[in-house]
Amino acid sequence: MKFLPFLLIIGYALLMYQFSAWRTRRELDAHSTLLVDKRLNELTSRMASAVGLKRIRVHVYEIEPVNGLAAPDGRIFLTRGFLRKYHAGQVSAEELASVIAHELGHVALGHTRRRMIDFSGQNAIRVALATVLNRLLPGIGALIAGALVTVLAASLSRADEYEADEYAAALLTKAGIGTAPQKALFAKLGALTGHGGAPPVWLASHPAAEDRIRAIEALEERWLAQR
Repeated sequence: MKFLPFLLIIGYALLMYQFSAWRTRRELDAHSTLLVDKRLNELTSRMASAVGLKRIRVHVYEIEPVNGLAAPDGRIFLTRGFLRKYHAGQVSAEELASVIAHELGHVALGHTRRRMIDFSGQNAIRVALATVLNRLLPGIGALIAGALVTVLAASLSRADEYEADEYAAALLTKAGIGTAPQKALFAKLGALTGHGGAPPVWLASHPAAEDRIRAIEALEERWLAQR
């Protein structure tokens, strides 16, 4: 019986994962269409050839915030808001291709499923911590538990973003597109999204744009040194 609380926490995490995956899939199915754009299709074909795929399917998620995402089932999405920036000339096709490459990185590296599992597990940990801390610190235990889990989640997310950036840089280079569009997009991302101000680094789910650009440049220097 002493293991019952842990079994309940594991069961809760698994249930939350299944529910989150189902809810995400239903939302995307209901509000997305297949992307059809000649220039973007040409670029994705080049990336597909670089990794030995017949085709990279990209879907349009019909929401206005500027974003790209990878679903737990491996599908890649660009938001309608991002495409509006592209059609307005604020984002190039190559820059959008770098977003697609980044999201492919999340899929290839297993981040999408891991994030869903981590999210579910973090909710379970938050509940368990809050239960324990509330006994020791009534009234603020739940707040402390929430803050600790938020910091942990942000740290894991930033690590995933750096890994996906590295995957994208390698793919873009192999496909002959190069990393210049990737770095250019990061430089303008704050203006595109309207989120110029960044939260404290320990709370941010994504690294600062400047840090991401520096990481790509350091990667390119390593590649040159290895030639």
